[in-house]
Amino acid sequence: MARNLGLDEVVDHFTLIGDELELLRNKSGATRLGFAVLLKYVLWRGRFPPAAQQLPEDAVAHLARQVRVPATELESYDFASRTAQRHRTEIRAYTGFRECSVADAETLTGWLAEHVAGVERREPRVREELLARCRAQLIEPPTLDRVSEITRLALYRAEQALLGLIAARVDAAAIERLEALIAVSDDEGDGEDVLALIKAAPGNVSLDTMLTEIAKLEAIRAIGLPPDLFADIAPPVVAGWRARAIVESPSHLREHPQPTKLALLCALLVLREREVTDTLAQLLISTIHRINAHAEKKVVEEFVKDFRRVRGKDTMLRKIAEASLKAPDDSVREVIYPVVGGAATLTDLVNEYRATGTEYQRQKRKVFKASYTNHYRRGLIRLLGVLEFRSNNTAHQPVIDALGLIVRYAHDGGTYYPLGEHVVLDGAVNADWTELLTKTDSRGRARVVRGVYEACVFQALRERLRCKEIWVVGAHEWRNPDEDLPADFEVHRAEHYDKLRKPLDPKAFTAGLREEMRSELAALNDALPALDWLQITDRKSGAIQLTALDAQPEPRNLRRLKKAVRERWGQVPLIDMVTEAALRTGMLGELTAVGSREALQRSVLWERLLLVAYAYGTNTGISAVAAGNHGHSEADLRYTARRYFTIDGARLAAIQLADATFAARDPVLWGESTTTVASDSTHFRAYDQNLFTEWHSRYGGRGVLIYWHVEKKSMVVHSQLISCAASEVAAMVEGAMRHGTSMQLEGNYVDSHGQSEIGFAITRLLDFDLLPRMKQINKAKLYGPDRGQPDAYPALKAAMTRPIRWELIEQNYDQLVKYATAIRVGTASTEAILRRFTRNASHPVYQAMLELGRAQKTIFIARYLRDRDLQREIEEGLNLIESWNRVNGVIFFGKSGEFATNRRDQQQLGMLALHILQAALVYVNTLMLQDILAEPEWQGVLTAEDRRGLTALFWAHVRPYGEITLNMTKRLALSVGDTADIDRERA
Repeated sequence: MARNLGLDEVVDHFTLIGDELELLRNKSGATRLGFAVLLKYVLWRGRFPPAAQQLPEDAVAHLARQVRVPATELESYDFASRTAQRHRTEIRAYTGFRECSVADAETLTGWLAEHVAGVERREPRVREELLARCRAQLIEPPTLDRVSEITRLALYRAEQALLGLIAARVDAAAIERLEALIAVSDDEGDGEDVLALIKAAPGNVSLDTMLTEIAKLEAIRAIGLPPDLFADIAPPVVAGWRARAIVESPSHLREHPQPTKLALLCALLVLREREVTDTLAQLLISTIHRINAHAEKKVVEEFVKDFRRVRGKDTMLRKIAEASLKAPDDSVREVIYPVVGGAATLTDLVNEYRATGTEYQRQKRKVFKASYTNHYRRGLIRLLGVLEFRSNNTAHQPVIDALGLIVRYAHDGGTYYPLGEHVVLDGAVNADWTELLTKTDSRGRARVVRGVYEACVFQALRERLRCKEIWVVGAHEWRNPDEDLPADFEVHRAEHYDKLRKPLDPKAFTAGLREEMRSELAALNDALPALDWLQITDRKSGAIQLTALDAQPEPRNLRRLKKAVRERWGQVPLIDMVTEAALRTGMLGELTAVGSREALQRSVLWERLLLVAYAYGTNTGISAVAAGNHGHSEADLRYTARRYFTIDGARLAAIQLADATFAARDPVLWGESTTTVASDSTHFRAYDQNLFTEWHSRYGGRGVLIYWHVEKKSMVVHSQLISCAASEVAAMVEGAMRHGTSMQLEGNYVDSHGQSEIGFAITRLLDFDLLPRMKQINKAKLYGPDRGQPDAYPALKAAMTRPIRWELIEQNYDQLVKYATAIRVGTASTEAILRRFTRNASHPVYQAMLELGRAQKTIFIARYLRDRDLQREIEEGLNLIESWNRVNGVIFFGKSGEFATNRRDQQQLGMLALHILQAALVYVNTLMLQDILAEPEWQGVLTAEDRRGLTALFWAHVRPYGEITLNMTKRLALSVGDTADIDRERA
């Protein structure tokens, strides 16, 4: 039998109604039940079940009760018999379903090609649309082979139509230049070198990298492709063509038919142009930051060298004053020096003033200007020539005008701007630079120094670009922020509000939020006298004093349980656990070829994919894995990695593995499905000759972060690679909204750096709870819900602050929902959208988002302080993510756990492979634990503490090291779970 559906779905789809019962009046026994099963199944699925094994057991039991026939009678019903054939004929006449004819197949193929395959290129998804169309048209799907044939034919026809459309849009001159990119040539600097340059990943933050990226952008633009070439082509289609072009060599590209060749190259160039533009914008931001950091470091070193703190300055000042009054006409050397202890003391005093006053900032600006003028100016000025900056806010137009002035005089000589030229100062230049900005020329006229002015404007540009007040034409991450928002919001406003479960009336929204604040603050105010773990009083260290949680009772039987697992299965090689998970879930079926379909035998492909995933996930590398006992060469594995092991495919495989784990869990043992996750980041060292790797002050080294989302029963649902400077709040929201599994997420545990007032606001709008561990809760402030009521919560007065400005939220409510909708539907990445809500932002929506976050944070803190169970729940969730991070080091052991590559896509594949390996460990451990606990001697053994601490995240019985032996016919002795159809193919 297939998996049970659940009561609601069974009732909806397998309840006999109306004249359906009349069809059963002349039938009895197994025939009666078999007919009812065929009838309701075809109405549910649009096809007849080939055998009883595909029928949900609870659905059969529900039908059996209705027709008053024991469910066991179905075993004697032959689904291939003449009786079953007559039943199908009768059901077709009743329901209107018909068998799929040749004409129907052709019609379905044409419909798929026109309406589906031009947008969706994944074969499984197109197959789902085909089956749905058959059901809607009352057509029984043909055989599986015929379904695959129709699907592939539709994909082929749709692609050919799109290829022809693109080829027709490219003019002859551009085609000639595209051909030159892949042409065979013996000359140095030929087309293949240009193509290699365009494909290459950026280096680290440096002048050379900036100049190289500028050269890339100029080379791409020199091809002369139409700006709207892919305007009506679905982004996944263009991304698929780009993926094919990036992995194919020029010789392979030359072999394609002309339309295919042109489309692949055009997709590569168009998307690379956006990526390189984004890279240059990021380089500008990082370069200005680097110049500033260098200036600060140099000035600090100089000041520290000269600095010696002078003690007793107040007493010294009194003595100087007294001595001066006594002998006002004598020299300083005779009167002052003896009082203070000599000239050295006065020198130290001057140095201390310089290091602590405005002199420090002035010196820093001098060094910044020198670094810019002597080294970085060449690259930054060239960058202004290839990037176009714009702003939607007139308040930032002075910076745009200042950039125009810099570009006009970029290649002119001279120290100053010409007399009579209007130099924009207000809004473009910080007033602190005034001293360095102007000088008096030989004729006594005040002139603006060009080098200083350029340094000022680039600093202003960086600050506004970071929060997208200024944006870059042709970019993706740094594009017009209005393009990040859903274009159909105005038309479908009510629908978008409904999806977020928010009222259309802003006053209704604030009224509900205000009432919740009142309720939580009142509950804390009333409960506070009885809470022995909490005090709220006036104190310098913060008004709130929260006692730490007591230790939980230690589980008594979990060690014995893990020992039982080890005794039954021994030391299990990690590769065997991953193989078992792959065979049972079929997850590797999501890893399909980049480009046209390959004829590689599926069992061979799966073996290679397992080895590639193991090579990436353990960080041992393909060369080391290829030396194992499995019969696949290094060249075979590298080809498979390049053509099949993609980021999108690996993510889909991880999602399928998580869903399979949820389905396999015994609810009696694990409880009902969880709705909360814990999220946190882990630092991994990485090569630093790239733009992504950064220094992390907390971990003390260069590297990247992997941000994990792990649900309460230890299954990872999402992972993402982020830079050390990236917002963990954005990463938290991204994972919560994009995990893609069947889990219904309602809450997210985070550590202190995973929360902020913006985080509280956006999670409130997206309708899930942000549940942080508040490390500095002693300094937290509670905002009031109402004006004019300072004494409404007397017990909390020491921690209370001003009331929320509800009118600000109400005035910008529609825009708040619009930004939340953009995150929900994915019109842009969460990080790109939340860049608008940083301290440098000046628009009113940012202020409204802060007010909303303060209100929601107050609600959370009030609940958190009085609810000991909530405190413990959050602590347990974050302990779980820390355990997850410890396993990283066990599995990702190769190369000392360092990402030994500068390519971000390879780092992402390593992350996803680690994700899959750890998820496979949890999946197999879940099945092992259920096998052990099903034994009679374990019945009733687990205590409440044992069940609380029960987890599938343990690894003492796992062997990740040693020789790699792959044998897909050798299975782990597990009695639960289903296996994927690769077993049936092998049989």
